[in-house]
Amino acid sequence: MAKKEVKSSLLDNMIGVGDTVLLEPLNEETFIDNLKKRFDHNEIYTYIGSVVISVNPYRSLPIYSPEKVEDYRNRNFYELSPHIFALSDEAYRSLRDQDKDQCILITGESGAGKTEASKLVMSYVAAVCGKGAEVNQVKEQLLQSTPVLEAFGNAKTVRNDNSSRFGKYMDIEFDFKGDPLGGVISNYLLEKSRVVKQPRGERNFHVFYQLLSGASEELLHKLKLERDFSRYNYLSLDSAKVNGVDDAANFRTVRNAMQIVGFSDPEAESVLEVVAAVLKLGNIEFKPESRMNGLDESKIKDKNELKEICELTSIDQVVLERAFSFRTVEAKQEKVSTTLNVAQAYYARDALAKNLYSRLFSWLVNRINESIKAQTKVRKKVMGVLDIYGFEIFEDNSFEQFIINYCNEKLQQIFIELTLKEEQEEYIREDIEWTHIDYFNNAIICDLIENNTNGILAMLDEECLRPGTVTDETFLEKLNQVCATHQHFESRMSKCSRFLNDTTLPHSCFRIQHYAGKVLYQVEGFVDKNNDLLYRDLSQAMWKAGHALIKSLFPEGNPAKVNLKRPPTAGSQFKASVATLMKNLQTKNPNYIRCIKPNDKKAAHIFSESLVCHQIRYLGLLENVRVRRAGYAFRQAYEPCLERYKMLCKQTWPHWKGPARSGVEVLFNELEIPVEEYSFGRSKIFIRNPRTLFQLEDLRKQRLEDLATLIQKIYRGWKCRTHFLLMKGLNDIFEAQKAIEWHEDYKDDDDK
Repeated sequence: MAKKEVKSSLLDNMIGVGDTVLLEPLNEETFIDNLKKRFDHNEIYTYIGSVVISVNPYRSLPIYSPEKVEDYRNRNFYELSPHIFALSDEAYRSLRDQDKDQCILITGESGAGKTEASKLVMSYVAAVCGKGAEVNQVKEQLLQSTPVLEAFGNAKTVRNDNSSRFGKYMDIEFDFKGDPLGGVISNYLLEKSRVVKQPRGERNFHVFYQLLSGASEELLHKLKLERDFSRYNYLSLDSAKVNGVDDAANFRTVRNAMQIVGFSDPEAESVLEVVAAVLKLGNIEFKPESRMNGLDESKIKDKNELKEICELTSIDQVVLERAFSFRTVEAKQEKVSTTLNVAQAYYARDALAKNLYSRLFSWLVNRINESIKAQTKVRKKVMGVLDIYGFEIFEDNSFEQFIINYCNEKLQQIFIELTLKEEQEEYIREDIEWTHIDYFNNAIICDLIENNTNGILAMLDEECLRPGTVTDETFLEKLNQVCATHQHFESRMSKCSRFLNDTTLPHSCFRIQHYAGKVLYQVEGFVDKNNDLLYRDLSQAMWKAGHALIKSLFPEGNPAKVNLKRPPTAGSQFKASVATLMKNLQTKNPNYIRCIKPNDKKAAHIFSESLVCHQIRYLGLLENVRVRRAGYAFRQAYEPCLERYKMLCKQTWPHWKGPARSGVEVLFNELEIPVEEYSFGRSKIFIRNPRTLFQLEDLRKQRLEDLATLIQKIYRGWKCRTHFLLMKGLNDIFEAQKAIEWHEDYKDDDDK
């Protein structure tokens, strides 16, 4: 490839500053103003060193074309204007050429564009890696896993029309050449409570609406469904239709993607039968019926829905009906059967629907993994892409938000640690003196939540396992006893609390000062959701299904394998999976995309400074800039540095024939830049203050103007000389022509 003049993505375009490390002066106001200026000019990407800030434009921009892919392919990270493709290329080339496993961490609020960012990373890597029938098939399967998981795991929320309601981490595996071999997907905490109830203005998971909108009449009849959304209690109606979303077309896309990923037609049909069964479970209603002993027993009002569910799933109707009326408790050699009242029956119905759907989702992930996993056992290079729910602060925050925010707390911790670690390692690698940096370590908040003895999750588990009457209130009482003096915990019931004077706040809540801000959690539902109990009678009824997929989802229902040990709680399972994720991430070289949503209206061209300010604070972006600037604000490899500034020194212009480092040394000496302003590393020049770089840029700009003037002068002189010679030549030709004509005339006279 011909050597090109290195463009400065950081300064040349004059639309703000491309790398905020170079921002002068640096404060919250200038940081936000810089992002706004760039956003207003469709520059949605900005750097903090090697970190990409991505502001959601809420519209399509012409910056992801195949031509753009080629522009960023095999280019220096800072060579072109900031772009997600630059980070993707840097990560891929480090993996391919230096054998460094990579991870790309995509974080931000719901609606900030995390899912789109992960798709762009994967599509870029797919575009630049190898070709060939086998490789193309692997790439296509990896890409097509996304619409399947989005259909079953994403939903329309008040903040985002395609919000991921689960955490997704994908390890993409490559061979020694950098060609993709396959992948492995891990999923975290599907928000299964959404299956049975959605907040106002939000929808259930996409697949329910896609199925009812896009399935043929024949398929709907087979699944015993009707196209009318209002027929189903589990589907909220106030936002069933979403502007700009074609559920029917998306259903066809999902069916096609399932086929490409490797689902057979019978498998795809089985999946849709389970989806239909979940949808129909919501229509089962109960009524009380008094018994001889004076207790009320739940009875199903209309058995038609139950009958159709049993036909769909090949379950004995009597068995399932009994499971909705009775609960069997086993303890050692004793079995006790108790009747369920109406409230308990509804709880059992919803618990079954949530479990059935979430287990189906986990099965889908495992089934996709079977198709996309690498077929070879040779050593692989790995690139991980993490797209996980962002920090959430709603009007009502429950167990789900608590778990999600705990995960984000851990991600922030690893972000700080790895950023500092990466910065320190680069200085050591380049033999540059390292300066210690003070920063806020959120380990104290992580410990408040996850400590094995007195952490909030441990206390919640303790309450769930404790015999006797356990309620959300008893859990809160325990929190108040243990955490009363913790500087990041508050509640109305804890002593010396700032809550005490706030009469507007309910007693049944607690507040945590997260790294991203204070969040008030309603304690109602914490114990139930953490217990995540499904009555054994229902598990056994599902295991008895003639439907092979459903039977496989409930192995604990097998009477021959009864396990009286309580299953792990939702909180402990999530804590363990987050610990595994963190361990995985720490083995890889990190790359960061920090997503920001510019407004709450999901609208283009609107930039709410207060909303962006809040996100900048909790993402710790200014702190990140300060960490980067604590040592040296800017660093660049010698060759591109010399290429850019060689025109400023007679000895290096127009060509320098020695090593690039020697050329930079000559250049900086000639310009008389103070020695304390820069350091020479093994492969890079490190510049301490942005003003030094700006000074270089100003000199370069002036030199370019001088060169432009010189070129214009030379060109004009050449043009005038050429014109003169042309006119002179034409005059000579004219004189010669006249001489020839005279000669011809004279010759004619002689002949006469």
